[in-house]
Amino acid sequence: MSQQRLSAVPLFLLLMIPPSSIAAQALVATATNFTNAAEYLSAAFEASSEHRILITSGSTGKLYAQIMRGAPFDILLAADQRRPELLEQGGGAIAGSRFTYAIGRLVLWAPRAGTVGEERGMGALREARRLAMANPDLAPYGAAAMEALIRAGLEEVLRARIVMGENVAQAYAMVASGNADMGLVALSLIKNRVNSDNWWLLSPTLYDPIRQDAVLLTHGEINPAALAFLDYLKTAEARALIERLGFSTINDD
Repeated sequence: MSQQRLSAVPLFLLLMIPPSSIAAQALVATATNFTNAAEYLSAAFEASSEHRILITSGSTGKLYAQIMRGAPFDILLAADQRRPELLEQGGGAIAGSRFTYAIGRLVLWAPRAGTVGEERGMGALREARRLAMANPDLAPYGAAAMEALIRAGLEEVLRARIVMGENVAQAYAMVASGNADMGLVALSLIKNRVNSDNWWLLSPTLYDPIRQDAVLLTHGEINPAALAFLDYLKTAEARALIERLGFSTINDD
C-alpha cells in the first residue's frame, strides 16, 4: 500500500489493521561475501510478503562503523560474530536477536583452467606467484586464510607473494583482473560462476568456522519487515537457498 493511499484511509481504520499486515520496508546492511545470496533471499522473501527489503553491502568493519555513527540500518548480516556481539553489548542491537545465519567456506581459486583442482590444491597453493587474500586484520575471510596458511605450514613460504584486499570481494577482484594468479576467497563468490576445475575447497580443519551472524539493530526493533525477514532467514527454505549459494548453515529445528 503506497504512502499516498495510506494518507487517504481514515485514522480509525488504520488503527484497526494489525501492524504486521501493513507493508513495510527494511534496510539490510550485508557483508560483501553475502551480497549475492542476500539479493536472492530478499527476492524469495518478497515473493510471498507485502514487505520490501533494501540491500546495501560493504565490509563488515565499515558497516559496523556506519552503524556506530547512526546509519539507519534495520538488520546487519555480518561476515563475523564479533561485530554483532559488540552491537548487542553496546545497545546498538536488540539483545537476544543475534543468530548464525551462514557459515562461510574458503576456496583457492585461479581463473586459468587446470591450475587449481582437487588433485593438486595444496601444491597449487604452494606454487602461487601472487596470492590474493583479504586483510586478516580487517576481514574474517582474511583471518581464516591466514590461519589456513599457518596450519598448512605455508605462511613463511608465501609471505612475500601475498597481496591483500580490504575484504574478500577485493581479493576476488584482484584475481579476476589478473593482478594475482590465484586467491583465497569465499566459495560464495565463485560457486555457480566458474568451472570447478578452477578452484579447490580447503579442508575445514585448516581454519576455524567462519560463522556469520545476523542481528536486529535498534533502528529496526519495531519494523515488521525487519522482524519478518529475520524469521524468514531461519526457515528451511532460506537455509536451502543459502547452502546452494556456497555456505553451510546450522539447522536448529
